[in-house]
Amino acid sequence: MSDHVYRLSEIVGSSQTSVDDAVRTAIRKAAETVRHIEWFETKEIRGQVVDGDVGYFQVRLSIGFRVED
Repeated sequence: MSDHVYRLSEIVGSSQTSVDDAVRTAIRKAAETVRHIEWFETKEIRGQVVDGDVGYFQVRLSIGFRVED
C-alpha cells in the first residue's frame, strides 16, 4: 500500500426523510464532481421545524478525497 495525501472539503446535505438520507444525498451529489472520495465525517446535525414537526434534516459533513499523483 502506498502513502496517500488527502484533501478535505465541507458539504451540507438535506432531506425531508432522515439524517441518513441527508448524508447519502450529500455524498452522491459531491461524487458527481469530486473524484476519489474515500471517507466522510459527520460534523453537525440540525433541522428545520415546520408546524410543530420536522420539516428538514440537515447534516454538515467533511469529506476526504485522495489527491491524485
